[in-house]
Amino acid sequence: MERAHYWYYMLELGFYGSLLLRISVDVKRKDFKEQVIHHLATIFLLSFSYCANLIRIGTLVMLLHDSSDILLESAKMFNYGTGWRKTCDTLFVVFAVAFLVTRLVIFPSQIIHTTLVLSMETFEPFVGYYFFNVLLMVLQALHIFWAGLIIRMVYKFLKGKLEKDERSDEESEVEEEEDEDNKGGKENADQGGDYCWERRKDKLNSKLSMLTNNCVLNNLTSHRASVADKMHKAQ
Repeated sequence: MERAHYWYYMLELGFYGSLLLRISVDVKRKDFKEQVIHHLATIFLLSFSYCANLIRIGTLVMLLHDSSDILLESAKMFNYGTGWRKTCDTLFVVFAVAFLVTRLVIFPSQIIHTTLVLSMETFEPFVGYYFFNVLLMVLQALHIFWAGLIIRMVYKFLKGKLEKDERSDEESEVEEEEDEDNKGGKENADQGGDYCWERRKDKLNSKLSMLTNNCVLNNLTSHRASVADKMHKAQ
């Protein structure tokens, strides 16, 4: 094993290990479960290929995945870091093409075909053979799942309707719903406040009218009494 291969393995294991640890505290997306399965399968694949000395197939799988991942991270950097929208869109289209070619064409036709079929021309099936190929099949199933999301994003992008990631944040959606509920609650509170104010206003007007009527009646009574007293004195 060459020293470059050793450090390549160590860096990849450290990277996917950090992703697995961070995903529990990161923003949860719709493909949260798929991400966890992917990270676990990748770590098991790297560890098994390293221990079983399957270095050639391991490095090929890592290079195949990294070739498109670099484009995706670059597109994110230009989108969120610099705001260069045109550069981000160009990198996204290149990433989509690279992803579909490498993971839906090259990966199953070259990698999986070699480990699943051609390897049996030289070796007999063993436990590691089934374990290794099952994990590769899991990765391929995840590739098909994410390819569907990418194709939907490309379709919306070509129609000019792409506004956000298809894996849109569940937490952000919940926050939007909470904001809408808060707005609705605020509007209801405002309406309730107006209703309460109207009731108080009506009660206040009724009390004022009662007070006014009492004052008028008292004035009339006192006026009549004074008139009667003056007439009695005049007589």
